[in-house]
Amino acid sequence: MTDSKSPLQQARASYQPKLPPALRTGNIAVQLGEPTEPATDREEIRNLFPHTYGQPIATLVEGKGDLATRPLKVGVVLSGGPAPGGHNVIAGVFDALKAANPHSQVYGFLKGPAGVIKGKYIELTADIVDQYRNTGGFNMIMTGRDKIEKPEELEACRKNFEQMGLDGLVIIGGDDSNTNAAVLAEYLRSVGSTTCIIGVPKTIDGDMKNELIEASFGFDTASKVYSELIGNIARDATSAVKYWHFIRLMGRAASHVTLECALQTHPNIALISEEVQAKGITLEQIVEQIVQSVVKRAQAGKNYGVALVPEGLVEFIAEIKTLIDELSAILGQEEAYIHSLPDHSERVQYLSTKLSDHSARVYGSLPQDIQAVLLRRDSHGNVPLSQVETERLLIDLVSDRIRELQAKGEAQEVKFSPLSHFFGYEGRCAAPSNFDADYAYTLGYAAAQLIRAGLTGYTVYVRNLTRSADEWVAGGVPVTMMLNIEMRKGKPTPVIRKALVDLNGKPFQTFAQQRERWAIEDDYRFPGPIQYFGPSEVCDAPTLTLQLERG
Repeated sequence: MTDSKSPLQQARASYQPKLPPALRTGNIAVQLGEPTEPATDREEIRNLFPHTYGQPIATLVEGKGDLATRPLKVGVVLSGGPAPGGHNVIAGVFDALKAANPHSQVYGFLKGPAGVIKGKYIELTADIVDQYRNTGGFNMIMTGRDKIEKPEELEACRKNFEQMGLDGLVIIGGDDSNTNAAVLAEYLRSVGSTTCIIGVPKTIDGDMKNELIEASFGFDTASKVYSELIGNIARDATSAVKYWHFIRLMGRAASHVTLECALQTHPNIALISEEVQAKGITLEQIVEQIVQSVVKRAQAGKNYGVALVPEGLVEFIAEIKTLIDELSAILGQEEAYIHSLPDHSERVQYLSTKLSDHSARVYGSLPQDIQAVLLRRDSHGNVPLSQVETERLLIDLVSDRIRELQAKGEAQEVKFSPLSHFFGYEGRCAAPSNFDADYAYTLGYAAAQLIRAGLTGYTVYVRNLTRSADEWVAGGVPVTMMLNIEMRKGKPTPVIRKALVDLNGKPFQTFAQQRERWAIEDDYRFPGPIQYFGPSEVCDAPTLTLQLERG
């Protein structure tokens, strides 16, 4: 009873993640394909990455290759928000290097990229790594959101690598972190450094994927955690029969988490930001869609329901974007005067004379706390939209609309009692599912092989993820192949494009075909908690998104 580790922790510590056949034998070779190019902006990217541009796709196969067998020194760093499986990436790197040469050393840079810049690290021993196998979190070496991009930061890294005699660095992060990995790899090659830089795709948002990178690790576990909670709430809704639950989910730039959770749980409402943007759906139309579901369900005697909302929804509504642009222009000229007005109502009244008619109507329709947020600016001059609690905004607007209808003698059967929830941190550090444990371990094991092969400027990929690990194929894709040029802080910048929900893809189409029925009926689906033991279809199955995309 007083053990510091629960029975599940103890059982999971002994779980041996599955590897693809090519990585199991120890006889590993690298097959290189044809030179590659990005889909767009080729000339600009070639000029920015002259030493690493055009590299071939690398595939790891069973066979005799010329991979290094001497003792290697390799660093690992965790970057950005935690995602389930990060520790298994590190374990995969560690095991692969020790299998090739027991005298190899692995170093963990502390607290993210800042540790790489400042040279703060520890040597990772078997005793340390074994404590964290198959566990959630990034607490083995901690994480941070710093970026390695300024010339002095790049040079500081080079000096640290030279002092350490580092052969390679594995950067475990999302699209921005993998872009920074490409920048660091290019810089090191340009100054004659031989340290290899390899990226690993991580994000619970599921927005770092393409033709070769089928998924980012962490998305599987996080979406399953949220789906369990949503299923529990749906069960409660049908038990208490008196609450509408509005649930905000992670996903600032993309709605993959909301879409996956909708497929898993069949809520009455699930809003997809990409559809809102593509169709130019207004805030009023979103509210009306929800109200229609509330009213029709009430007419059937169901004054309860479940609505899923991606956290980034507001940023995809065209009229809100226009409103923000207009407010920014006004504040740029008159911010001091506007904030000097004695109360909020006077500020709203003054702004209504400055905004376009439509923007003034939109602004006036928003709850007072949201109006106040839109008048704030962060240190970069941007509206702090992360402070907008989208689920509460919708609750307020839906409540107002129902009161309007009832004042006109309509919707009398509606008893609207809303509750709000936000599921975010609950999923970031969960114990990884079997899928994420296997996938992350394979990513780390493959990253070590790419370093042994002397490759740099690559992100690890694993193909055939919907099949058993016996059919997985691992390798590396050149980061320059995934880059495009976007405007960041007013400057053209090379970045890996975020993968948004494809409205023509099977996951969204499957959802779209069923949502009208879900809006009215109780068709809730209950995935239950993540299972680690039992039939493969229960404990090893990947997300429905991945099955529909790649199945």
